[in-house]
Amino acid sequence: MDLMPLHVRALLKARGVRQGSLVALVGQRSVPQVAAILGILRAGAAYIPLDGDITRDETLQNIMEDAQPAFVLISKGCISRASLLSCPYGCIEDVLDSIKDNPIQPVLDFSQGSDTAYIIFTSGTTGKPKGVMVNHSNVTNLLAIAPGNLHIVPGVKVAQLLNIAFDMCAWETLGCLMNGGTLYLRGPRRADWINVMKTVDVIVTTPSVLAPHDPKDFPNVRVVATAGEPCPQSLADKWAAQATFYNCCGPTETTIVNTMHKHIPYTPLSIGKPTANNSVYILDEYLQPVPTGTPGVMWAGGNGISKGYLGLDELTSKRYLTDPFLPGRRMYNTGDIGKWREDGSLDHLGRIDDQVKIKGFRVELDGVSVAMLSCPDVTGACTILVGDELVGFYAPPNINTNDVQTAVCKILPWYSVPAKLIPVRSLPLTKNGKIDKVVLKSIAISHN
Repeated sequence: MDLMPLHVRALLKARGVRQGSLVALVGQRSVPQVAAILGILRAGAAYIPLDGDITRDETLQNIMEDAQPAFVLISKGCISRASLLSCPYGCIEDVLDSIKDNPIQPVLDFSQGSDTAYIIFTSGTTGKPKGVMVNHSNVTNLLAIAPGNLHIVPGVKVAQLLNIAFDMCAWETLGCLMNGGTLYLRGPRRADWINVMKTVDVIVTTPSVLAPHDPKDFPNVRVVATAGEPCPQSLADKWAAQATFYNCCGPTETTIVNTMHKHIPYTPLSIGKPTANNSVYILDEYLQPVPTGTPGVMWAGGNGISKGYLGLDELTSKRYLTDPFLPGRRMYNTGDIGKWREDGSLDHLGRIDDQVKIKGFRVELDGVSVAMLSCPDVTGACTILVGDELVGFYAPPNINTNDVQTAVCKILPWYSVPAKLIPVRSLPLTKNGKIDKVVLKSIAISHN
């Protein structure tokens, strides 16, 4: 991990990559992929992570067109996709195979804190990928300071479970290596996941990926951090009984997460407080703070705020505004609804675009899912709007639908009860480990 990135750096320099250049990485989970990330950073460039196995051709071409990278590093297993690239490329494994024959002197190009470290392309709610530019100081602010360092020290074993194109993968990979930990990469099979989880001390994942697993099967796990989607109370309680469990929140634009909560079993779950050098504001439509306990839009400020969107100045200026509470800084509109608790922690109440009107009443889709999870033995739940009706999905399928409906009716008003409840073996997941609502909608339509 010292020598291999130097050879990657040498190739990039020979192909014209300079400090501040963009280098796309079309990779597969492997040691060479990790070496490529470090080599790009050692060249003073920024990396654009893309999963070579599952990124669609159209998406890959659109990202190449938008980013115009100076060079592309591609895994040997994805080399057939090189025909889609409109810029110079090289095979990572070919570079590393020549290490023994090409001695190299240790050297690196130092980046500034304000330089871009990576660009994550995320579709969000628009469907069109947009590149979020995250700089070095954004990254180190989370990964080098407790609790974002996840108690990683030399010798601590960290799982690398997530898709490289998901920003939480940087938490696993860079967070582990910069703190001296040992990174365990999973293979493609389910058995590979299990073997890694049985070995490691630290897991970073989404609630949906974690939900099917029993912590008793993984006695070595000491720290768990979940983010990317709401975490069920029951899941947090179960894992917090065995390990230090962090429930975290924050969009890509705030650098992985910007709030963390160390959960104590069977206490009310929250998303915690802002991480070090970060801030969260709950504001009304006039950008004024609302009282404690009053819902409002969550705005984020501080050192985690990313540069903005690559090539999208108008959108950047719309979502990133001058921070009136921190002179000379910017704040970001997360699009989330939240409120402050009396103890200074935060409740996440859903997203603005997840609020729907049913029979004239406003309904929070996440709130309906939480109500379904209150039914004993329900391990996963999701609610979507299909036409003008709420459709709820829950797992596992052996639970009686009437029991789930009864649980929802005990908590929510009549208009928030789903018109249909559909049991599923497991909730479908996206490549990033989040619940795939597009697939659920197709299931609802076919079920109808």
